[in-house]
Amino acid sequence: MVDQWLRRVQAALLPPYCVLCGNQGQPPALDLCEGCGADLRRNRNPCPRCARPQPVGAPQALECPSCVRIPPPFDRAIVPYLYAYPIDRLIQAFKYRSSLCTGRVLGTLLARHVGERAGARPNLLIPVPLHPARHRERGFNQAFELARPMSAMLGIEIDIELCCRVRETLDQTQLSARKRRANLRQAFALREKIGASHVALIDDVVTTGSTCAELARTLKSAGVQTVEVWAVARSRPQTRAQAN
Repeated sequence: MVDQWLRRVQAALLPPYCVLCGNQGQPPALDLCEGCGADLRRNRNPCPRCARPQPVGAPQALECPSCVRIPPPFDRAIVPYLYAYPIDRLIQAFKYRSSLCTGRVLGTLLARHVGERAGARPNLLIPVPLHPARHRERGFNQAFELARPMSAMLGIEIDIELCCRVRETLDQTQLSARKRRANLRQAFALREKIGASHVALIDDVVTTGSTCAELARTLKSAGVQTVEVWAVARSRPQTRAQAN
């Protein structure tokens, strides 16, 4: 009751404004107008395993040839948008210009999409960790900032202490898929025993899926049964997406 009252007061005193065009946002507190929201390109027929965009006419709900040939270590990926204009601008502003209000918009959009999906929910949200040196340079972990509104909206706990990146890796942006996998090998570790059997990894962009695959491999070796990947946007590997 108190939270609802505070949200109403906040909406009255600080009405939402679109982070893209500056027009009025969507009540009660989404800083994105309906027009700009409609411009975001949906990932309409993704592979259910890796969320790779499928060709027009491909059977829905069937795994892509890559996942059939070599299944990734995670079990499912939910990635509602394509990394294209204008969501690429939102992600870049959030990640590289410290626009945390934009991060809240992206986290809210992802939470709404996940909330519409059927099936069992994870016990735990795990933001993909940054190496301490990268964290100090950026000043925040974008995956954690995405996870915060998701945790509040979906009622799922976040754990930012469980997983750590133990090896500083090269920037993935310019690397091929093969080099990304090699770059991330044994990059993650667990600080303690994990109690959750079903977790969701949170990230901003999925390109080849190498980062989440390596982290999922680490979690499954520790006994986690189901690992999902929840990210805002999916990029094709040949593009220069701003991914970890």
